[in-house]
Amino acid sequence: MTPWEIHAIEVQNCNCSYGCPCQFTALPTTGSCEAAVGFKIQKGNYGGVSLDGLSAGMTAKWPGPIHEGNGERQLIIDEKASSEQRDALEKILSGEDTEDMATIAWVINAMTSTRHETLYKSISFEADIENRTAKVMVDDVFEMNVEPIKNPVSGQPHRARIDIPSGFEYTMAEMASGTVKTQGTIDLPNNNGTHSHMCELHWNNSGIIRD
Repeated sequence: MTPWEIHAIEVQNCNCSYGCPCQFTALPTTGSCEAAVGFKIQKGNYGGVSLDGLSAGMTAKWPGPIHEGNGERQLIIDEKASSEQRDALEKILSGEDTEDMATIAWVINAMTSTRHETLYKSISFEADIENRTAKVMVDDVFEMNVEPIKNPVSGQPHRARIDIPSGFEYTMAEMASGTVKTQGTIDLPNNNGTHSHMCELHWNNSGIIRD
């Protein structure tokens, strides 16, 4: 197993109501799961290959809850990445060189039966976790816009966080509202003003590195 480690920012949007039942081991809001994710690696390595500054994305959907499988997934990797960096990122985001069940990437890969060809695209990534705003644009694949959840009475930003001490994706995430427009192979027509979360990822082969 090649040793690796990443420190990254993740922005995710799915078709569920705010909070996302998956975070509480409950069933998806409407029965199915549809998601887009963007990653920006601040610092990382795969063996001797640096991953600093690279971005990646993913679109995925399942006919039911993720744990029932039969999903489809497509990875998108920063076109600026070298061949070695592309290979490294694809392995990390496919759950390879990772202990069983250690990361959400491993789980998604295990619950996916259709893995579309990985794309290499221009990726624009902007995220402010504290203020719950983000914009992720993957050329010819998807555009994700994230904003704070609004109080329905006052219209003011509403802040909520989820703390999962034993999670395999994050330990703390900010909740937000997101919308995704897709142009790629996987269509996400129901992700409009739905659940988003923003968080820091600190992973290695064994999963989350808990400070």
